[in-house]
Amino acid sequence: MSELPEIDFEKSGGLVPAVVQNADTGEVLMLGYMNAEALTVTQDKRLVTFWSRSKDRLWTKGETSGDVLNLVSIAVDCDRDTLLIQARPAGPTCHLGTKSCFGDAPGPGTAFLGALQAIVEDRASADPAESYTARLLAKGLLKVAQKVGEEGVETALAGAAETDEALLNEAADLIFHLTVLLKARGKTLGHVAAVLEARNAAS
Repeated sequence: MSELPEIDFEKSGGLVPAVVQNADTGEVLMLGYMNAEALTVTQDKRLVTFWSRSKDRLWTKGETSGDVLNLVSIAVDCDRDTLLIQARPAGPTCHLGTKSCFGDAPGPGTAFLGALQAIVEDRASADPAESYTARLLAKGLLKVAQKVGEEGVETALAGAAETDEALLNEAADLIFHLTVLLKARGKTLGHVAAVLEARNAAS
């Protein structure tokens, strides 16, 4: 992780707000507060840690429940007094059992694509008798690639001559099987997004 710019902890009495975002889906998970020590512990342990104003001590999210937030990256805003934490949750973020402390508020429109990647990763190691994903991967790379080709043709045909509903369903099948193919090659939708971003920056 690159070195952070100096953070102005003193502006708000030693604490700065830290917004935690799901690194895969972009969904906002929670808001906490960090002092300099909490930030250091977060960076060292790679587990998101706050200064708890109610407990008056350092508090690592999930320290009792196990539902930790695994650190991916930290960014500092332009005024150097707010943090944006990218993390991967190991379970529900909220103590009420929801994925976010903001309840079931929807994330970005494409948020489920990140969740889909995680689902494919999880099901890849499942029992093939119980998981279509695992069963398809067990058939080998060529079979997975063939399925992507079939779904691509079906999507094109639906786009040319069928209803919007049919197009959306075929496109969903295509994206799912493409995600499985990427998994078979050790890649993710995130790698594809990075290529698109680089192309856009170069244009």
